[in-house]
Amino acid sequence: MKNLVKQFAEISRNDFPLFNGSHNNLIYLDHAATSQKPKQVIDSLKKYYSFQNANVHRGAHQLSAIATEKFENSRKLAANFINSNNEKEIIFTRNATEAINLVAYAWGNNKLQKGDEILISLMEHHSNIVPWQLIAKEKKCKLNYINIDKNGELDLDDFRKKLTDKTKLVSLVHVSNTLGCCNPIEEISYLAHKKGSLVLLDACQSLAHKPIDIKSLGIDFLAGSSHKLCGPTGIGFLWGKEEILEKMPPFLGGGEMIDEVFEERSTWADLPHKFEAGTPAIGEAIGMGVAMNYLQKIGLNEIHNYEKELTKYLFEKLEEIDNLKIFGPSPLIQPDRGPLATFHIQGIHSNDVAELLDSSNICIRSGHHCCQPLHRFYGIKSTARASLSFTSTPSEIDSLTEELKSIISFLKKNS
Repeated sequence: MKNLVKQFAEISRNDFPLFNGSHNNLIYLDHAATSQKPKQVIDSLKKYYSFQNANVHRGAHQLSAIATEKFENSRKLAANFINSNNEKEIIFTRNATEAINLVAYAWGNNKLQKGDEILISLMEHHSNIVPWQLIAKEKKCKLNYINIDKNGELDLDDFRKKLTDKTKLVSLVHVSNTLGCCNPIEEISYLAHKKGSLVLLDACQSLAHKPIDIKSLGIDFLAGSSHKLCGPTGIGFLWGKEEILEKMPPFLGGGEMIDEVFEERSTWADLPHKFEAGTPAIGEAIGMGVAMNYLQKIGLNEIHNYEKELTKYLFEKLEEIDNLKIFGPSPLIQPDRGPLATFHIQGIHSNDVAELLDSSNICIRSGHHCCQPLHRFYGIKSTARASLSFTSTPSEIDSLTEELKSIISFLKKNS
């Protein structure tokens, strides 16, 4: 662990302004909500807005050419990041939520019929629940939920039972933002395709933490978010198989997504522009490409291996605390789980825990984490969550757990 810390946390933290200077005593353990940004990403945004600011695809002048080249290069970087050989399959969106909505409306409205079924799980983020609720109601489809087993993992037996010939889409999170479990997507995709169903993967909590290969996963769509992989906010992407995207109608109408516009009708631009109406988030897309390149230079396998060891240590330290319950599988049960721990302390509200930790400069998450159905499943309203990255250190975990012990002792004395 000490050698890994020297290789990662000490070296990589130098790239992040938050961990240097006047803020270097801050312990940030909320990476699952949003990652911190390295100076390479911040500098790319400053460079674009200072010296390369122009609209893309439209201008004949040199600034537009530079902006277009850098914007489209980020599309290539995104395709490479998930092992797609076809950059036309990368659709830039505002975020992963918009990517999922794009599939729900452009594919779902076009393909789903009365009586069809959509299969998701109880652990989904609201962004992978609400769009399907809306489309299911509109198309008179049935929305089914896969249960969670006793270890806090997806119940595969329940999945097999609920996967039927009527299932047209399975839409699942790769790594749960609350349970941390990594779902067996390869097996799920294989079984879903045998039934004629497509598979959409919410990869927001996995893209920054391990290599993602769409080919080995066997999926049909993938939704990703820049701000959770060291990139800017306001930009995400949808990957979809070209043959599926070609058959989907546009999601939004306007400039850029057209081929020709007549008074009574319009024709659409080729992929990927058919789904990118209006002026895009150009600087943010460029920054996302820089972030992906940054992570690949560090090495996603190396990041994954380091975070696995760090997650084990986090669980070991939290399990020392009385009356603290962790939700989701232990790293001993699922070594490839996500680098986070969601927990509840008996008799203490998670918001109180987060606020008291914040007074000691320790930042964690509290609440339902946009997973209210999951929290109802466990019979609680909120939890606290500590989430890690390759910039996290064992000493930060030590500080977290020592402060938690102090908080529990203080609150019990004053209750």
